[in-house]
Formats: sequence, structure tokens, C-alpha cells
Amino acid sequence: MEEFDLIVIGSGAGTNVASGAAENGLNVALVDQGPTGGTCLNSGCIPSKMLIYPADVIRSIQDAREIGVHAKVDEVDFKRIMSRMHDVVDRGRSSLEQALENADGLTYVKERAEFVEDYVLKTGVKEITSGKIVVASGARPLVPAIPGLLEAGFLDNISLLQLERLPRSLIIIGGGYIACEFGHFFSALGVDVTIIGRHPLLLKGEDPEVARLVSRKLSLFMRIVTGYEVISVERDGDHKMVSARDIEKGGVLQFRAEEILLAAGRQPNSDLLHPEKSGIKTDRQGWIVVDRYLETDKVGIYALGDALGKHMYRHTANYEAEVVMHNLLHTDGQSGREEVDYHAVPYAVFTYPTVAGVGMKEWEAESKGLKVLIGRANYTDTAKGLAMGEESGLVKAVLEEETGRILGITVAGAAAAEMAQQAVYLMNTDYMDLTPVLRSQVIHPTLNEVLVRAFSRLQRPKWQA
Repeated sequence: MEEFDLIVIGSGAGTNVASGAAENGLNVALVDQGPTGGTCLNSGCIPSKMLIYPADVIRSIQDAREIGVHAKVDEVDFKRIMSRMHDVVDRGRSSLEQALENADGLTYVKERAEFVEDYVLKTGVKEITSGKIVVASGARPLVPAIPGLLEAGFLDNISLLQLERLPRSLIIIGGGYIACEFGHFFSALGVDVTIIGRHPLLLKGEDPEVARLVSRKLSLFMRIVTGYEVISVERDGDHKMVSARDIEKGGVLQFRAEEILLAAGRQPNSDLLHPEKSGIKTDRQGWIVVDRYLETDKVGIYALGDALGKHMYRHTANYEAEVVMHNLLHTDGQSGREEVDYHAVPYAVFTYPTVAGVGMKEWEAESKGLKVLIGRANYTDTAKGLAMGEESGLVKAVLEEETGRILGITVAGAAAAEMAQQAVYLMNTDYMDLTPVLRSQVIHPTLNEVLVRAFSRLQRPKWQA
């Protein structure tokens, strides 16, 4: 059995910990059966955004008629779009593999990791051990137990990247981030798309006003069916038939398409890793349980990223990796440890329109009985928004009434992610208030002014009056 100073499981954000520890003189094993780079590089944020950007361009061309520019898309080269995506992913993966294989103090083990006992992992035919282990094992697409689904076959966010031709029609099962992003992509490329979601609104947990805005916009290009659960799938010649039941009223609808895309959530890889064999606690769904220092209930074993089932974004995993590395390398026992801080976790959904935000929604403030002020502004309240014809663009802000602290921001429209990021910076200042905004000149005319307008229109919500 080979012993290491540190074992890291997972080559996504886990690579940050492994590389940093090796640079600090530790003998590190990084274990991952591949593909190198984890979900973000291979099947998540990088390839999906390489695909979605052409869809954004198509919609921009189509929208241009509203501002007097009449243009059209003569042809969409699907093979070129896909090959460009694969080139970027392949180059990124190859570069990372080379760096890992040549790194001093780091052993890259291309095998599946599996706990066999306390602090002992099986990797292929070898066993390795360490008193310090970081679990960054990620997650994979959830496959719900829908009768006929496996027999009929389906795509997920991984297998769709291998498509060689566009399906003529597509049913997407699920109404979350992946469904909305790929619904945007496929519909922009001319595919007849139907989204079927269980929740009454798209993007469960989003601000209802924003969710309805997204649904209205996407409905211009595809069929949106919410509040329905898929109860069966069957083959119908060279097509697939999906039956879905109205959750509230019980009626059943049927939908027919050439292909199905499953976007029903994620599940942990703990069933492959078997953390329980090392005494690592998981919740009922299999997500690894950690404390505020990202340490499991097993001393010296930490976890981060999608394996936690919380904030499943690569930028959050990168932040968690920094916390874990600090707690591994720069502490003496319990002293000096860094707590994880999730008060300002940003997100973005690259659909049409883009949705982004950070912190608390208005409905969350209401559910907690907080005294807040709500600020709201439309893109067309500014000169830049008018020039762009962004009639549906929207910013909503939630502030604590007593302290003026910014509790959350939601943005829907062009450059939504960039504007939400500004709120992230504000929420990471000492007082989390509007002082930096009030002290700053805002370039005119820009969309930044929409954010400022929202902050200047604060009022108590009706449910609080």
C-alpha cells in the first residue's frame, strides 16, 4: 500500500487543492478515472457556453429587426459549432493532463477511486492511503425512474455533446438551468423544442416575476409545459412518445419528438465512491455532509464542489477549494481555520434572456418575515436599455430595511451576469450597503445605470405594508 501526504479525489476543482498542496511540498495523489478536468471542462460550463453563444448570436440577429436592422441567418453550420466546441475542450483537457503529469510532488492516478476502509482507497489494482483526503468527486445526471425511459433512450448534457446532426424535434424533461439553456440552444438552431417541467414555473426557486419573464420569452420559440410530471416514455417508430400528467388536475398530455433530453437534476457519485466505508457521513440523497470548515465528520477528510449537493457552480467549487487548502496547509489543529461563507454566491443561467443573481430573492425575504426594501428597475428606464430595445430587461434588489445591507440581486436581460457580479462585490464589502454606489460616478449611457436605478427606487413590498 502506497502512502501519501494528501489524496485528492476528482480533477475538477480538486485539481486546485492537489496542485497547491504539491507546490507547498506535500506528496500528493490526484485520483480521477477521467475525463481530466471534471464536469465544467468536459460536459458543463465550458462546452455548453461554446454551444450557447452561437444561439445568442442568432437571437440577436432576429431581434435586430426591432431596432430597424433587417438581417437574417442564411445557414447554421451545426458541425462547425460542435467541432469548435470539441477543439476548445480537447485543448483544455490535454493542457491540464500535461501539467498534472509533469507537476513535481504530484502523482496523477487515472483510475476510479473507491473507499475500502478508514483512510484507504482502492484505485484500480492498487490501494493508497493518507491521513488527509479531499473528496471532490462531483455529480452526474439524475435519471428518474420513468417507465420506458431507458428502453426508449435519451440524451443528457453529456451525450448530447456527441451529436453529429440536429434532431428535428426534441422534448426536454426538466425545467431548470440545463433545460432552459439547451432549450435556447436547440430552438435557436431550428429544432422544434418542448420543455416539460414539474414545477409550476420554470427555474424553480427563481424570483417568480423573472421566471415568468423567461417563460414568456422562451415561449416565442418553443412549447413550455409546466406543472406536469412525465409518467411514461415509449418508442413510436423513429420517434418517442412522452406522456405527462398534470400534477394538480390529473389530466394527461402526450408529446411526440425525435429525441429526448433529460435535464431532471443531478445525483452524487457517492454510490461509486462508497464514503461510508471510511465513516464519512452522507445525507439521505447521498450528498457528503461537511461542517463550516468543509471537513467531514472524519478528521482530516474534507469535501467540496458538487459532491456536497449545495451550490453546484464551478466558481463556488473553486472558492471551496481555497478554503480547504487553507485549512489543510495553514492551520495548527483547530486554530486558524477558515469558515466557508455562502452569503454571496452568484449564479447565471445562460438562456434567453440571461438570468443572473446573488443572495436572497424577494420570496425568501417574505418567507423569513424580514423587514426589507425592494428596488426594481427596467432596462428601458435607462438610455442604453432604450437604445438596445431591451423592453423585458429587469433588475430587482432586496435590502434589509434597518441596516441598508444588500441581501440579494436578480437580473434578467443582456449582460445580466456582469451586472449581478457588481452586486457580489458590494455584498463583500464591510457594510454590504450602497455606499460604494453612492460615492461612484456611473458611466452614461450604460446598463450599469439600471442597477443604480433599482437601488434608488427602494420601497416596502406590499406583503410587508
